Amino acid sequence: MQTVEANGASIPAIGLGTWELRGRACARLVEQALRLGYRHIDTAQVYENEREVGEGVRASGIKRSDVFVTTKVWTTHFAPNDLLRSTKESLARLRMTDIDLLLLHWPNPQVPLEETLGGLVEARKLGLTRNIGVSNFTVALMEEAVAKAAAPLVCNQVEYHPYLEQHKVLAACRANGLALVAYSPVAKGRVKNAEALNRIGARYEKTAAQVCLRWLIQQDVVAIPRTSKVERLSENLDVFDFNLTDDEMGEIFAMGTRGGRITDFGFAPKWD
Repeated sequence: MQTVEANGASIPAIGLGTWELRGRACARLVEQALRLGYRHIDTAQVYENEREVGEGVRASGIKRSDVFVTTKVWTTHFAPNDLLRSTKESLARLRMTDIDLLLLHWPNPQVPLEETLGGLVEARKLGLTRNIGVSNFTVALMEEAVAKAAAPLVCNQVEYHPYLEQHKVLAACRANGLALVAYSPVAKGRVKNAEALNRIGARYEKTAAQVCLRWLIQQDVVAIPRTSKVERLSENLDVFDFNLTDDEMGEIFAMGTRGGRITDFGFAPKWD
């Protein structure tokens, strides 16, 4: 498994996203993913599956120290004391003494960012998490967070796939030493219908989704595809044995637009 280095963190380049995975199915999928070679599992407080993610990690038989686990603090817990309390509750659900990466899930204009970052840094100082970062932050907010945080941030987790142009966020992450972690990296499966991705994939005997993930990896982007199908787990991991040419990379970049977002989280706070 390749890794992406970011401000002292070493993040496995392909992880398993667990949004909308529930119950025993979630635990089994996490277990199977780890047995197949995944070493990065992504969850969040609002996903309501931290308990099952922890069960899957333990059932896999893989040493906890070999698995990179991310969870995210929900926006209603952004007051510093509440952030620390909710993080400890996440660890209790996961049945882990610490996690590898703790993120602020979305910006919350109701709580001063500096205060929330203070709580996030304190969680790191207390050993609840090894690394900290943000998710769904605009370039301006991410740079504000980097400037105000008293410890290094290691990533900004955002939606990124061939249909959504994200070069400004990626450039800002690189300039500040952060990794960009891409959720919905295969656009909820929509890439399977992309003519360019299928044509490129035919040259390498790869699927459109595998070409898409390879495109992200060659940008040093971490991808966390979510799947509920065990057979997709191996496919998503089988992307390290070929390289896209510069022309092929460019052709895929040309598919993106600024309005190409495909996720619509009805529960998410609005921030302009």
